[in-house]
Amino acid sequence: MTTIELLLSRRSVLAVNLGDPAPNNEELDQILRAGIRAPDHGRAEPWRIQILRKAAQKALAEICVDVFRREYPDAPEALVEQERQRPQRSPLLLVVTSYPNADKFAKVPELEQKLSAAAVCQNILIATQALGYNAQWVTDWPAYHAEIRQALGHSADTDIVAFIHIGTAIEAPKERPRPEFDAIVSEWNPGQA
Repeated sequence: MTTIELLLSRRSVLAVNLGDPAPNNEELDQILRAGIRAPDHGRAEPWRIQILRKAAQKALAEICVDVFRREYPDAPEALVEQERQRPQRSPLLLVVTSYPNADKFAKVPELEQKLSAAAVCQNILIATQALGYNAQWVTDWPAYHAEIRQALGHSADTDIVAFIHIGTAIEAPKERPRPEFDAIVSEWNPGQA
C-alpha cells in the first residue's frame, strides 16, 4: 500500500474490537518514533507518551472505578464494570499528554504546541496501520479528570490529549460517511467574487 493509499483508507477500529496481537516491542518502538516525528516548531517537544500494557491498564481501571464510584455512588454495577473495562479494551494502551514548553511561548504559542501533541497522535495512528495493526484514539471523562491525571504521574492540569488503544481488528471496520469535500475545501482568490 502506498502512503497516499494508507492515508485515504485509514480507519479507526473501536477499542472493544481490538484483540491480539499487539505490536511487538520493535514495532512499538517504530510506532513511537514515527509519532514523535510530528511537526514541532522550535523543538519544544511539548508531549509525553506513556505505554500501558495489561497490568498497568488493570491498575488504571481500578483507579477509574474508585473515582467513578465516589462521584456516582448509586451507579448500577453494570455501569461500574463498563468503567473498569474502559482502559482495558485493547491489548495495548498509549496515553499521550501535552507538555507545552513555556520557555518557547514567545516563538511557539501554547496552542501550536498543543496541536503538535495532536499531530503525534495522528502519526501514531498512521504508523500503527502501516505496520498492519489497528487503533482508536479516545478521551472521555478520565482524560479530563484531575485525579486520573495525577494517578498517571502528571499534574492535575496536564492535558491528556489521547488514550490510544492498539491491537488487531477482530473484524474489519465498516466504512462511515465522510465529510462532503466541497463543503470543507475551498480556494481563496482575493479580488474575485
